[in-house]
Amino acid sequence: MLNQGILQRRGPRATALIAAGGLLAGSAVLGLLPTAALASSHREAPLILGDPLVDNTDVYAFSSPENPDNVTFIADWIPFEEPNGGPNFYPWADDAEYLIHIDNNGDAIADLTYRWKFTTEDLRDGDTFLYNNGPVTSLDDENLLFRQYFALDVSKDGGETWGKPIAKGPVSPSYTGPASMGSSQDYVDHLRTPAETEVKGGGKTLATQTEDPFFLDLRVFDLLYGGDLSERGVDTLAGYNVNSIVLEVPKSEVAINNDATKNPVIGVWSTTTRPNLRNADGTAAEGSGGYTQVSRLGQPLVNEVVIPAGLKDTFNSIDPSVDATVPAVVDRVLDPEVPKLIEAIYGIPAPPTPREDLFEVFLTGITTKVDVHDNDGDGAKDNPIPLDLNSQANNADADPAAFQPSEMLRLNMSITAPTSLPDAEGKTQPLEQASRLGVVGGDIQGFPNGRRLADDVVDIEILALEGIYNVNAVPADRQAAFEALKGGDLVDSNDNAFSGTFPYIAGPNTQAVNQGGGTGAGGTDTPEGNGTPVTPPTTPVTPPASGSDGGNSGDHNSGSGNSGNHNSGSGNSGDHNSGWGNSGSLNSGVGNWGATANGSAGTNGRQNVVSAYPVGGVDAGEGGLDHSLIPALTGSAALLLLGAGAGSLIRGHSLRRKNNAGGHQV
Repeated sequence: MLNQGILQRRGPRATALIAAGGLLAGSAVLGLLPTAALASSHREAPLILGDPLVDNTDVYAFSSPENPDNVTFIADWIPFEEPNGGPNFYPWADDAEYLIHIDNNGDAIADLTYRWKFTTEDLRDGDTFLYNNGPVTSLDDENLLFRQYFALDVSKDGGETWGKPIAKGPVSPSYTGPASMGSSQDYVDHLRTPAETEVKGGGKTLATQTEDPFFLDLRVFDLLYGGDLSERGVDTLAGYNVNSIVLEVPKSEVAINNDATKNPVIGVWSTTTRPNLRNADGTAAEGSGGYTQVSRLGQPLVNEVVIPAGLKDTFNSIDPSVDATVPAVVDRVLDPEVPKLIEAIYGIPAPPTPREDLFEVFLTGITTKVDVHDNDGDGAKDNPIPLDLNSQANNADADPAAFQPSEMLRLNMSITAPTSLPDAEGKTQPLEQASRLGVVGGDIQGFPNGRRLADDVVDIEILALEGIYNVNAVPADRQAAFEALKGGDLVDSNDNAFSGTFPYIAGPNTQAVNQGGGTGAGGTDTPEGNGTPVTPPTTPVTPPASGSDGGNSGDHNSGSGNSGNHNSGSGNSGDHNSGWGNSGSLNSGVGNWGATANGSAGTNGRQNVVSAYPVGGVDAGEGGLDHSLIPALTGSAALLLLGAGAGSLIRGHSLRRKNNAGGHQV
């Protein structure tokens, strides 16, 4: 049962009953929510399928690798963007609000909300179906016929009021093809970097298209990888793109009392809202009277594999302050489905319930403060990780009595480099390399302490759901589970390398997914041989017995052996060589790994430096231009074609090509 003390501490907020959330879940009635309501994170809830423009796929939060005084947030929308998805490609909805929320005191209410709103300038005038009618080499190129702009403002009272915009600027357009926009690197140089916009008070922001940085094998939904672990090793999202918002601000801007030293922990989640009433063409109706939340995302995969189908739409419509009042949500954390399925399919006993460890990881953040994380009143129960890591209750100026358990991504901004778990004396040490397994891999800078781009959240969450929080010290009663599942989904890195400089994400993929992008090779326009994607197994894999090594799968050893060297190139943006692990190889399941990068400045003029972060995988789009970064998951959905007169004639608009001198020729 949910601790009654927790409910009693809620005070007036308890009036936000789950009944209200239940009504929201059923309120996709005509004229209330958007024509179809939605959900976040890769189409995981039924109602989101009809509105991909506002489907939030992933959220990342990490200390800036460029400036330790800054914090970076990345939120992605519109899953499964096929690079060739014309004629309208993937615009931001200009009647929606795209939001990133910060809770710095742990009361599950946003203390700051950053809001992006978009406007569209469509120069096609009904005369053409083309997004651009010639090569596009700048954001103001006359050939670019569809343009969008953003305005960013901030609320400090939960969205009741908003200040003046702190940034306004152009949006990077959708990539429409090599004839139109050149290579992915050309896109980065000419259409993405110029769209980076300074933010009042410090930092910068960007709205752009990018390759989907989330990497995983989605066949987990086919009886957990085929019922025999045979369906692993294929990055389902390789080759696809998403729309991304990147925001970097000083840590003092988001900390309690603007003091990130005393108050380094924040909670982060993103949402999307639509007008309460919409016309048939999607515009806000007269008298709409506000906005309705239609998408929500904090920690990755929570709504996908923790929340059951009947609650998914409800979960996406409620605020974190309501989470602890929803018995069904709390129960699914304390008694999760995935370990039961693993036991039923693979015969691996599930950890005993209730799962107080998961209550702490998902709903309170990791802390030694018993009154915060102790759901059942058993104060003698040990923490899964005995560390004051990422609960807002650890902030010096936070009020413990106001703390509310809730689902969000929590980040300790004071940890700015790979750092070890505490030793027997309770001391942590800096690590030479980051771990793709984050905290459970011995690196407390990584997920679930925030989320870095290269954190392997699927493997991390599988281990955590199986009660494994340190792969270097697996409890005896979980050793069999670890030996069987330590290979995870066999997708250990992204299909594109990440960058160590803002905005850290890769450029968009450029070729059709059905030309190989979906296999992990990516829609690459860089030279071949720049990565070694995992070869999926061709025969069923029997889970190994306790104490044995995992079997080989192509070039990937899923046990504790090395998986081989990995050379990641960045094409014409500069050489990029990355070694995996301490000896240039990746240790797949049991410890720290990383990469070094050497290369000249890329074509964007930024100088490459050695990184402490692990690199991505195959360089399908441009992006690991400088070196590798490991800052978190994203998503992918159906094409959305708005129907812009695909059969219209091109009247009065000649196709323009640029000559070598930079002028135009017809």
